[in-house]
Amino acid sequence: MTGTTGNAPEADGDTPGAYYLPGPDGAFTPTRATESPWSSDAQHGGPPTALLAHVMRSRQGVDGMRVARMTVEFLGAIPRAPLTAEVGVVRDGRRIRLLEGALLAGGKPVALARAWQIAANGGAGSAGTAIPAAGLPSEAPPPLPEAQEQRYFPNFRHWGYGESIEWRWVRGSYDTAGEAVVWGRPRIPLVAGTPMHPLERVLVLADSANGVSSALSPGEWLFIPPGVNVTLHRYPEGEWVYLAATSTLAADGLGSTLGTLGDHCGPLGSVAQPLLVARQGQRGNSVAQGAGHGGQSLGE
Repeated sequence: MTGTTGNAPEADGDTPGAYYLPGPDGAFTPTRATESPWSSDAQHGGPPTALLAHVMRSRQGVDGMRVARMTVEFLGAIPRAPLTAEVGVVRDGRRIRLLEGALLAGGKPVALARAWQIAANGGAGSAGTAIPAAGLPSEAPPPLPEAQEQRYFPNFRHWGYGESIEWRWVRGSYDTAGEAVVWGRPRIPLVAGTPMHPLERVLVLADSANGVSSALSPGEWLFIPPGVNVTLHRYPEGEWVYLAATSTLAADGLGSTLGTLGDHCGPLGSVAQPLLVARQGQRGNSVAQGAGHGGQSLGE
């Protein structure tokens, strides 16, 4: 693997001011900060996942409710092209609501999402109800390490998404295989002109779980997550998000990634991804085909 290829609107090594630029027509134009490691013409899954949450929250947000679970399905490579969004309510309610959304490029859906909103304190009828201390997590995350040299996959000099986040590794790295424990801090807002919401911050990083914990060398193998599922019992506090992830593979080409999400206060949720695993260059899995997540092909 020699790094990303293709034309990008910003010069290599320059971090844009946001992941997306909003347009007067309601479209969101992705910057180089969304760049996939496999092709600069495609987006990493983290920013589109966060963008779906951004649109759901802005159009269907309800005071006193939080997104407790969000599932996103990537229907193919998400191009670095203007995206429009659609949002609707599948199930309305006072205590729980189910939302659905889609991102479209050129009028074609490229990602689908569903999200459960759950009322804090069980809804208006239980307002002010305190949760017993015995039910609250007490596990402390590892301390935030000092600033580190920023390194990515082997032979990568520049990578838009990777450079948009400051990474501080407790265990593992992008250029080694195996379990990873890392802190991450997005350097820029999701949408230009709008402060990054805590939900967006955690979702930008959550889809990195399989990448930071790759079980095999990314220079030789593809490990493609066609979707991501994030469950949160609270939103992160502060700029830094903690991610501890492990990828496990089966001999027949399937895998899964499981991760714990947290902040300086402790755990706040989990992330899960299914994986398609194949050797680089294998028929139906060429990165040049660009038919799958992050510019990789999911095959026919």
